[in-house]
Amino acid sequence: MKLTNVPDKNELFAARERIRGLIHETAVLTSSLLNAITGSNIYLKCENFQKAGAFKSRGATHALSLLSKDELAMGVATHSSGNHAQALARAAKLLNTKAYIVMPDNAPAVKIAAVRQYGGIISFCKPNLADREATLARVISETSAIEVHPYNNYDVIAGQATASMEMLGQMPNPDYILCPVGGGGLLSGTLLSMHYFSPHTKVIACEPEGANDAWQSFHTGKLVPSTQPDTIADGLLTSLGSLTYPIIKEHVTDILTVTDVQIIEAMYFVFERLKIVIEPSSAVAVAVAMQRPDFLQNKNVGIIISGGNVDLRSLPWITVL
Repeated sequence: MKLTNVPDKNELFAARERIRGLIHETAVLTSSLLNAITGSNIYLKCENFQKAGAFKSRGATHALSLLSKDELAMGVATHSSGNHAQALARAAKLLNTKAYIVMPDNAPAVKIAAVRQYGGIISFCKPNLADREATLARVISETSAIEVHPYNNYDVIAGQATASMEMLGQMPNPDYILCPVGGGGLLSGTLLSMHYFSPHTKVIACEPEGANDAWQSFHTGKLVPSTQPDTIADGLLTSLGSLTYPIIKEHVTDILTVTDVQIIEAMYFVFERLKIVIEPSSAVAVAVAMQRPDFLQNKNVGIIISGGNVDLRSLPWITVL
């Protein structure tokens, strides 16, 4: 049965059980150098090691697990710049149904290729929310597929919450969790899991300066849409949703922003020092820890590395740093 209200703690437990065995319980890594730079104890939750390369597999798999056989028979559909598209295509393949994916025509080639490898049926659109939604509406009209929104869906939010639920058992007593924010699905799930299971833990949302609609929404007290975002963090371009914004408004401690250069520097640091592949959207939270360490001093800090789907033939520091 699909969730129609903000998921409670029992529903988060149920989500974790539904997807157990269908996704990875990802590792948590540490870096003595990162600890020295920040003056904190940093724990990196590596969702770049997740199925389809990002945390999105949690929400997509959970959402599809709640569909009936009749609904699955119609297929599923979404719009996504990449990671949710891959995750939904993979989950659909697991459950023997079709995935119709609307992607902007400037989506990273590596993400387009992955969607196709999982069997996703792609329709391209212009890189703006209005055209995404119009193209998705047309696809759904033609196919009768069930929409699985990338983040504005309580089933998806409950699935994303399982990343930070796992993290609580993998690191000691977190004082802070740093989480990237785009549409707010991962952030909403993280906020709910901390609210229910570790209420003393403060959650800081991390956002690019060039796509700071969540920061604006937080500080004005009203939902501000993302308009003409300009950032290397391609996974964080979307606006907050009608379901994610209220959760964020109620529970987030603060939203901090970093520049694209700071994001690239953090991404380079993780590649060079931790020897793992992360995408720019993941580096946003690392950049906040590196650039704003004042409030993190002598704290246990969890950072969610949201994904690792990056084009290795076009790494950003080659032309920037």
